[in-house]
Amino acid sequence: MDLEEAYQLVGEFGPYQKRAVAVLVLIQVYMACQSMLIVLVGVVPAYQIDQGQGSITSHQELIQHVTFTEDVNSIVTEWFLIKQQAYKVSLAGSLFFAGVLVGNVVFGPLSDKIGRKPVFLTGLFFEVVFGYMTALAPSYEVFALSRLLVGLMNGGIGLVCFVLTQEYVGKSYWAMTGTLTNMTFAVGIAVFGALGYYIRPWRDLATAANSPGVLFFLLCVTLPESPRWLYSRGQTERAEEVLRYMALRNSKHVTNLTLRRVGPAKAGNDPSVLHLVTHPVLRWRTVVLMYVWYACSLVYYGLTLGASDASGSRYVNVAMYGLVELPAYPLCIYFINKHWAGRRKTMASFLCLAGVACFCTMLVPENTGALLSATSLALLGKLMVSAAFNIVYVYTSELYPTVIRNAGLGVCSMSCRIGGILAPFVPSMLHALHSVLSERADSRLSGPPPARDPQQTCSRNPGGAQQPRLQQDSREQGSLVPGGPT
Repeated sequence: MDLEEAYQLVGEFGPYQKRAVAVLVLIQVYMACQSMLIVLVGVVPAYQIDQGQGSITSHQELIQHVTFTEDVNSIVTEWFLIKQQAYKVSLAGSLFFAGVLVGNVVFGPLSDKIGRKPVFLTGLFFEVVFGYMTALAPSYEVFALSRLLVGLMNGGIGLVCFVLTQEYVGKSYWAMTGTLTNMTFAVGIAVFGALGYYIRPWRDLATAANSPGVLFFLLCVTLPESPRWLYSRGQTERAEEVLRYMALRNSKHVTNLTLRRVGPAKAGNDPSVLHLVTHPVLRWRTVVLMYVWYACSLVYYGLTLGASDASGSRYVNVAMYGLVELPAYPLCIYFINKHWAGRRKTMASFLCLAGVACFCTMLVPENTGALLSATSLALLGKLMVSAAFNIVYVYTSELYPTVIRNAGLGVCSMSCRIGGILAPFVPSMLHALHSVLSERADSRLSGPPPARDPQQTCSRNPGGAQQPRLQQDSREQGSLVPGGPT
């Protein structure tokens, strides 16, 4: 029998697979906390600078004259990442994304070659280790290095974890397990917002966000290797052993489970990333999918980054931009399983709706107080792009054969992370463009602005902060960079 017939025999989604998939899905909460960590540990509180009689010429002098007026404990307050040093907060976020990018490229082909389980467990173990390195970092340099290494492992295990949730079950459940994975990541963002509300010191928050990884590692040690990967590599007997074990745990009495024999993969014909370029069909698919992943990531993380600029509690904003994704996933499950919609049409429709919603934010004033506002349109765009992002994960895993699936996902995820690296620039660009359009619209409806009082010492502009003569508001410094989905 072939592999799909074997899954029908042992159970496509039996009790054992449900428990295994549940562990892998819940890991997304841990990964979301790691991805969003910089948003709260890199908070820039309000501060004042007493310049005294002379000007401040060095960072050491600045440290002696700065006073933080907001009760916030973050890497900014500990290492005084303000003024000329403010870029280091964004740099830490960019390093995380760079690590995720490298992890996608390295871990994907590696797990196709040596197996899903050993690569996954190794990555998860070192992510936990480097996560504690973040919490205990004695200096900013060690902190930045740890974020790069955490991103490297996060990108790798996120990819392999997603593939395992697909390969443990029958094909008819691929869409559901893929949707659950992305839905749990959104829940993880909301959980991190709540965690940050109750745990304010940044080192304690980093420790609390990283500690669940220890439990997940212990649970994942007992998981079997993917039977689909074993079968694709010609290890038919080991694949049969895993399937019989699944049948036993599913209370299925299977006596004649024998897979059709396939020869072991030859060393000279091992699938690699080059097949994505040399094969004409795979080459065109990869180009299109890479652009779709890039666009989804740029919009998704660009809108998520805007949560830190919204008014109100930063913890509520982080949670809200996570929870707004949840309605997208039932919509995905409904539409992609309909014969008149399917994966491709549904994904294209959600991408178009997300683009329209984001474009309309440019045409609506920011503080209208009405239901149709820039914020509501941004949330609608986040909802739509989250749905498209979910579908592209599932669709991509179905378009590539098993022997090269992780390599294809890794290359697509690489383009996705490039969008994530560029995403920090999106909110400032959109805010500036929105301000220009709003000013032009207002100037047409009203007369010239009144003259400013030359004695006025304090002003506020949409992209800056209050600037009295001897005090400066830290909100004009830098921006926060969140991490990303797997």
